Amino acid sequence: MSGDHGLSVTVPAALSCLQEDPDLQIVLVGDQPQIEAELRKQKAGPDSRRSIRHTTETVAMDESPSKVLRSKKDSSMRVAIDLVHEGQAQAMVSAGNTGALMATAKFVLKTLPGIDRPAIVSAIPSVNGYVHMLDLGANAECTSEQLFQFAVMGSALITAMQGNAHPKVALLNIGSEEIKGNDIIRGAATMLQASSLNYIGFIEGDGIFLSEVDLVVCDGFVGNVALKTGEGVAKMIRQFLKEEFSASILHKMAAVAAMPALKALSKRIDPRYYNGATLLGLNGTVVKSHGSADVVGFANAIRVGIREVKENVPHRISALLGEALKTSVDVRAA
Repeated sequence: MSGDHGLSVTVPAALSCLQEDPDLQIVLVGDQPQIEAELRKQKAGPDSRRSIRHTTETVAMDESPSKVLRSKKDSSMRVAIDLVHEGQAQAMVSAGNTGALMATAKFVLKTLPGIDRPAIVSAIPSVNGYVHMLDLGANAECTSEQLFQFAVMGSALITAMQGNAHPKVALLNIGSEEIKGNDIIRGAATMLQASSLNYIGFIEGDGIFLSEVDLVVCDGFVGNVALKTGEGVAKMIRQFLKEEFSASILHKMAAVAAMPALKALSKRIDPRYYNGATLLGLNGTVVKSHGSADVVGFANAIRVGIREVKENVPHRISALLGEALKTSVDVRAA
């Protein structure tokens, strides 16, 4: 029931993923009559791998997390998370209220040992393919210790998903020099330098897209602004190209010749193909889709959940996390 477009996006995206993955089973959680109506609209026949879990409530995008926790126990969001907690589902995907999703997931699933707060992490396009970045909006204010935990979690995720044993970690800052930034950033840097992580130092905003790093760490306020800025720039570039190639006959002819390259470029910078951010640090897999995602974008968020389930990411992160945190404590104690 989530996101700006609701069932008109989530249902066809789910059907698309069911078609491409024969091992997938999906539970559509929400108002059953509305879901069934959308399934009929999509001409979806019977499918034993698809089921519906009826709920009587939904979470509005502007509802406070505390109110949702207290009074929305039969919301589609809460029930879907409960299914993960109860072992009836292995992952939950939502395009709904980020604050409510984070608060509910943390309350129901709890965090991994050694983690204060979950963080939102996602892949972002860069000149080297893509870079992972966290936090992207869950924690507007963070301590040095929490930024350090984010770095450990992000490194563990990359190791688990990509087999990269030593991902390069950077802290997002207003300068690359060690004296730059506030006490929180510099404190996190000190902790990372003393850890076993492959910490390479500070990077500035342009380094998110241009530096040879695997993981960028920041608080959720900065991360969300950076993410939305990058998405806006990508859309602006696509709009500029469209305007220029339609400005004259010669430009239109050039566009025809350049079409293969333009399509490839459009896909590389299209935020829909990077949609799907993991709530990292939970005892379970929860994926946050952009609220305005279309069918392509939401389907990609479902694929993120599928990949993490197949790679058993929470368990692998927990194991790597314990080792990294212990190493850091031992080094700092020494």
